[in-house]
Amino acid sequence: MHTKSVLVSALLSLFIFNNASANFFKNITNLIDGNYESLRYGISVADVDNNGTYEFIVAGFGSENLALSYKDNKLKNIIDDEKFTDKKSFTIGVAACDIDSDGYEEIYFLNTDTYSGEKRYSDRLIDLKNKKFFDIFEQKKNQSDLNFTAGRSVVCVDRKGNGKFGIYVANYGGPTRFYEKFEGRIADKASEFGLDKITGGRAVVAGHILSSNIDIFAANERGVNFLYKNVDGTFYDVASRYEVLDPYENGRGTTLSDVLYRGQLDIVSGNWDGEHRIFVKKKNTFKDIAEGEFKMPSKIRTVISADFDNDGYDEIFLNNIGEPNKLFKIKENGELKEIDLAINSEPNGLGTGAAVADIDKDGILELLISHGETGNQILTLYKADIKKSKNFLRIKPLNKNGAPARGATVTLTSNLRKHSKTIDAGSGYLCQMEPVAHYGIRDGEKDFKVSVKWTNGKINNYKIPKIGKTYIFQESKMSVNSNASITIR
Repeated sequence: MHTKSVLVSALLSLFIFNNASANFFKNITNLIDGNYESLRYGISVADVDNNGTYEFIVAGFGSENLALSYKDNKLKNIIDDEKFTDKKSFTIGVAACDIDSDGYEEIYFLNTDTYSGEKRYSDRLIDLKNKKFFDIFEQKKNQSDLNFTAGRSVVCVDRKGNGKFGIYVANYGGPTRFYEKFEGRIADKASEFGLDKITGGRAVVAGHILSSNIDIFAANERGVNFLYKNVDGTFYDVASRYEVLDPYENGRGTTLSDVLYRGQLDIVSGNWDGEHRIFVKKKNTFKDIAEGEFKMPSKIRTVISADFDNDGYDEIFLNNIGEPNKLFKIKENGELKEIDLAINSEPNGLGTGAAVADIDKDGILELLISHGETGNQILTLYKADIKKSKNFLRIKPLNKNGAPARGATVTLTSNLRKHSKTIDAGSGYLCQMEPVAHYGIRDGEKDFKVSVKWTNGKINNYKIPKIGKTYIFQESKMSVNSNASITIR
């Protein structure tokens, strides 16, 4: 009997070991310092304290906003400033971009204390001067256009391609806002630029979708989606013409991804309890190529496209609330292969937001997931369970002002692929990824070249002498294909 018990125990241990070792992600939540149960929503990645290192910015809903920095092998909150933490305002969406062209990204915190329509607390636009945070919207000159409509997501848009970002605010039950610095103050210019529609605003992304300018796609609820083509800084909704209205679904997580590895950004759009979409541009329209398990309805929140395991093929992460998360590898020709997340699928997780960044600078992306809405839960942190020897290439474009060139497109060309990525301006529903194009390297891949299509449509081309590094390219004020400054890390 004893021998039989030992054998059963050994087999059970072997099963558990094999199951654990087969997990795509490893759970590294223990690295988050002071991680307590709370209601949290959007996550952005930006350099909060202007020291050259990125932090995860986590929106607190009735709890403080966080800035989690990697220090001493831990993720630690480094900000305890009242304007930044803002416990009373019920923050839901967050995005960062340089709205005043000084090279530092301001942080837009979208507050929502009601489901739809009028709200009590306006949003915050946090800036840093002389190591002190302040809310730009609290300045008297900026008080006339405060946002008192319940909203969801935020995206940064370099409308004219000149490094002067505006901020699109997806409101729910009130007009969309588009904030831009105008004559020394922050003004809502949505009506002037053709963006002031009223709908159930949910997710929004911006990038080179249709043109050489920065276009906008908004996935909405209780109304059709918007696809705004940017023509000389004014936006025209062409969603009907390009067949992306999706009138019977309720949009949630959305991201831009080169699904066919052809040097063209496609739209991946998750729908709440509805069919998920992969809109691929073909000729003068978009076609939904999603099928199989990916298409199956779920209570979707965040959608992220990234190469987590550095094999040179992107994955699409579907963050659900109250049901298991899913992960699909994008193979050639848009074929999706589901990856079993096993114990790290969070079947009981109340996922509300997620973002990726190489927060510890080891060349492997970390995935931070926030939870809340219907119950208090901790943040969770994952990374692919791979050897660090698997190689990578990271491209960090900066605009003329030295700020992250959010909305720019980076295209990697090698002997095996032509692969575009957006420098994330805001995506995933409530969230925003790190402003870096992260590529894993395929087996047998060589002859690497990179092009950066800036927000004004101009292109710089670069040869990549070594992989396993981060290249920083700064936009030149000169013409197409001119040399820009290069830094290697």
